[in-house]
Amino acid sequence: MLSEVLYANKIKMEKLVSLIKQNPRIKNFVFYLISSKRNSRPRFWVKLFINPFVHRRGKGAVIRPCRSRIDVFPWHKFEVGKNAVIEDLTRINNSAGDVFLGNGSRIGASSVVIGPVIIKSGVELGQHVFVSGFNSIYEDGTRNYFEPDLERKPTVIDEETHIGSNSVIVPGIHIGKRCQIGAGSIVTEDIPDYSIAFGNPARVYKRYSFEKDEWIKDMTESL
Repeated sequence: MLSEVLYANKIKMEKLVSLIKQNPRIKNFVFYLISSKRNSRPRFWVKLFINPFVHRRGKGAVIRPCRSRIDVFPWHKFEVGKNAVIEDLTRINNSAGDVFLGNGSRIGASSVVIGPVIIKSGVELGQHVFVSGFNSIYEDGTRNYFEPDLERKPTVIDEETHIGSNSVIVPGIHIGKRCQIGAGSIVTEDIPDYSIAFGNPARVYKRYSFEKDEWIKDMTESL
């Protein structure tokens, strides 16, 4: 019975959202109520009365409050898994796409995560790591550069991978599981599972071979 009620409410909400999107005037008014055009962050009442009921936080998850900005909006998902930790001074923003943080993941102090981004279980970001899932496109020179188009490319970091401090993960990148990304790396290409990579741009230095049960140097790397 409860599931039927929840399903019916979901259908009603989807219809309401569709109606708002079809009417530009209503859409602009709703956006005004949720967020200021000058600041890409939700208004206080949204954080207080809407986000807690829309976004999910797993048991034992911790978001450190010291000067962190969790700027998440109700129109995209923001999910924090069990026992995940978001350290102080972090910036999380889902205005352009969903943000998922897996069980036991950790976002280091002063790191920035801008959706669409999927960070899976056991992943650790060091301090000052930047992960984004979209690019700003400046193709039309007649438009104000403060209003660029967005190119969304979801970024994925697989299980138990560690990203060193001061690293940058550009949009559309897929980093495999149990990888080690050296501090200060700029990751511009996909990294396969069980790899150690570093540099600007980051290159795979060696990969673990289960057949030989040892680390094998990647002969294609150019360091």
